[in-house]
Amino acid sequence: MKAIEITSFGAPEVLRLGSRPAPVPGKGELLIRVAASGVNRPDVLQRTGNYPVPPGASDIPGLEVAGVIVEGDVPAMTAAGLKVGDRVCALVAGGGYAELCVAPVGQCLPVPQGLSDIEAASLPETFFTVWSNVFERAYLQAGETLLIQGGSSGIGVTAIQMARALGATVLVTAGSDEKCAACLALGADHAINYKTADFAEEVKKLTAGKGVNVILDMVAGSYVSREVDCLAEDGRLVIIGVQGGIKAEINAGLVLRRRLTITGSTLRPRPLEFKTAIAMALKEKVWPLVAGGAIKPVIHSTFAAADAAKAHVLMESNQHVGKIVLTW
Repeated sequence: MKAIEITSFGAPEVLRLGSRPAPVPGKGELLIRVAASGVNRPDVLQRTGNYPVPPGASDIPGLEVAGVIVEGDVPAMTAAGLKVGDRVCALVAGGGYAELCVAPVGQCLPVPQGLSDIEAASLPETFFTVWSNVFERAYLQAGETLLIQGGSSGIGVTAIQMARALGATVLVTAGSDEKCAACLALGADHAINYKTADFAEEVKKLTAGKGVNVILDMVAGSYVSREVDCLAEDGRLVIIGVQGGIKAEINAGLVLRRRLTITGSTLRPRPLEFKTAIAMALKEKVWPLVAGGAIKPVIHSTFAAADAAKAHVLMESNQHVGKIVLTW
């Protein structure tokens, strides 16, 4: 099969189209003929040598795919309601930038009705991440307010729509007026240009001084102290990225007085059982919203798989709104 290989750690140009033996599905797995592969920030980190591959995972980058099942563990597939020939999208621990990809049956979901392969490939990584962190770890409830740092990112556009569809008020930050407008068009109630305004002060104004209930943070670093400052009583801060650095200082007094929770997680190294439970929750509670059009994939750009380096250049430019996808 053809696959995109990281020939050495470095700039996007180290991504090259190569040839690999086709993977063979084992117990509880299936093999997907990939039509499209999602591009995510962890792929960039892996390419630069800053995101080690988990034990047992493929060194080929790519954490989400969409395509057709060509073979697999029949009893496991039958139990999951899947069969050879079905269109699925899947969350994988690696190997997504390839014509063929093995995935655990429990991390595969049927392509929602009406979606293309490109749209389906944009779903797993962000949907699993948002559901796990915003709704399970931070237990966002209908009627509460969510602040999303980086509302125009793949994670951001998913979180905006999912939170709105499930009854929350949504505030976002973004790095330009154009990105703020895009977030508002997707359903955000308020958008803050973090380059021209202090998001913490704006949050206080927008919430009449009460603060927000949940913050989804992909930045960390110096943001954390300001996020603690603009959380409401019993507020929850969930950190899923550290683009701004791994160290932060906080006002511990506010944490005590307001009974705040600061937490975080990474998805890739979590066990199969954990990811399977997320997939089941998504299928029950979110997939009907996607099929019904209440939540829509947001695709910024597609690239032929051989142009994966160009996709990574775009990812690192931070000029995109929504997802970047490779096609095979």
